[in-house]
Amino acid sequence: MKLDAITLSVIQAGLKQVCDEMDLSFSRAAFSPVIAEANDRSDGIYAADNGSLIAQGAGGLPVFVGTMQYSTSELIRLIGEGKVCAPEPGDIYIVNDPYLGGTHLMDVRFVRPYYRQNKLWCWLSNTGHWPDTGGAVPGGFSASATEVEQEGLRLPPVKLFKKGELDQEIYSIICSNIRVADQRVGDVKAQAAALEVGADRLDQLLERYGDRTVDLAIKELHVRAATQMRQLISEMPEGSWQSVAFVDSDGVVDEPLRISLKVTKDFDKLVFDFSGSSPPCRGPMNSVLATTMSSVYLAIRHIFPEVPICAGAFEPLEIIRPENTFLDARYPRPVSGCAAEVSQRIAEAVFAAIVQPLPNRVTAAPAGTSGNFALGGFDADQGRDFVMYQLSGGGYGGSAEGDGLSNGCSTIGISKAPPVEIMEQTFPVLYHHYRLREGSAGPGFARGGFGLDYKLELRNGEARASFVMDHGRFGPQGALGGGDGAVNKVMILRGEERYVPQHLSKEQDISMAPGDMVWVRTPGGGGYGNPFKRPLQAVFKDVSLGRVSIEQARKFYGVIIEVTGEGKLSLDEIASEQERKS
Repeated sequence: MKLDAITLSVIQAGLKQVCDEMDLSFSRAAFSPVIAEANDRSDGIYAADNGSLIAQGAGGLPVFVGTMQYSTSELIRLIGEGKVCAPEPGDIYIVNDPYLGGTHLMDVRFVRPYYRQNKLWCWLSNTGHWPDTGGAVPGGFSASATEVEQEGLRLPPVKLFKKGELDQEIYSIICSNIRVADQRVGDVKAQAAALEVGADRLDQLLERYGDRTVDLAIKELHVRAATQMRQLISEMPEGSWQSVAFVDSDGVVDEPLRISLKVTKDFDKLVFDFSGSSPPCRGPMNSVLATTMSSVYLAIRHIFPEVPICAGAFEPLEIIRPENTFLDARYPRPVSGCAAEVSQRIAEAVFAAIVQPLPNRVTAAPAGTSGNFALGGFDADQGRDFVMYQLSGGGYGGSAEGDGLSNGCSTIGISKAPPVEIMEQTFPVLYHHYRLREGSAGPGFARGGFGLDYKLELRNGEARASFVMDHGRFGPQGALGGGDGAVNKVMILRGEERYVPQHLSKEQDISMAPGDMVWVRTPGGGGYGNPFKRPLQAVFKDVSLGRVSIEQARKFYGVIIEVTGEGKLSLDEIASEQERKS
């Protein structure tokens, strides 16, 4: 049986639609703002035999593409070895063990077997960021953990739902180990309901086109994705390209961690070698193998967005296991920063290497931090405990197509910051400002985008603040002569006192009282190309809008702009092209 192109395209869109509806259902039903508003979640369909990715929703986090595939394959392996109970219809496994294909412990995965005519046809899986899974600090983002047990409750694959019914004993164990446990039932039921929606929509798709036709389409889509990726790689020039990216510190030892990458084109595949990277670290900036691999996948996804998302697209990408480095974490290394922060440094290293052979496809480095800020404590007005989780955006890198986007989402996903109004309504905080961080863009022919600047105050009760961010020591890299973006800045304000964490953007258990404030300024994106070749009118426009200061225009772009007696900027005083280049 041969499928025509139209049928193949319709089925491809149908599979993606199944995942999109799971994503939508999950967000609409979830209680936690980090899922309901920020969309820190993902849903997908995975092969019955090996867990390979069949489809993922457009609204799902890209970093979960590889980790959920890895995790599903590990579940299949453990079932085959008799270490996990075999699936039955209506079962849903829960797992967050980072060493079995996870990320950090707050990313909790549900996996449901999907049956057709009493035969396992595929797996439906989703991941949601729970606001808390226990551990040393509210929110789970321990900045100084030295072993994974300090980061929260680690769950191997167990059946949370058995034949459609929630296992109250396992659920009680979970709830007794996490904060504000009474609120988790909303997220648990939303996560399970999303998989139910997926099963219903998949039923409809298969009934319409037939099991055999859809199965053939999945196999063909896999082959075509691999072929398309190989073709794109084969068109690259021959060679090897090297790059380096740095993590500020591991949160325990105040020294940078080095990500050293060599990318080699081998005919129609790319080989990624991270063997020169720093050894395993004491703090929570270790990355498990699944996250390291997924970080490469998502970076390549940024570079070749036309290739459909499925396991076939990953086949031409060979990642040499980075043993004895912090990019191949083994138990009991702490890992709370791997998905949110280290993954973005890995992607940055990929961008910095591949921009060399493909300058028209790759951007300068984006902000590259999720801006993880957790605040947990007691709300005196409401008379209850709370755990607030805030993520934030930053500037994207400039590119051959133009300036970078300002306040974009992180490299690893499409999660957006929850609305200020929702956060103020849900938690005892008041935002004093929430605005673009002007002046933070890396200079270049195409400048980077601008980061975010926000300040919030604890209004009542008491709380503890924790931060796991990055790019506080080094700004996002410029490309092809462009300058770096501004570094991340974190500060605690207590009256006249100004406190900056020793590790700049990583610390935990900072006590806060009513009136204390947190001030965060996220990085701008790196610049692309020679700043002195930026059009004069573009520099003048940035200055006139307050995006770039007169001093920055002179320092970074060689442009002299003065204020006239009427308080206006003078176009006549802009230096000539020749003066700039000299």
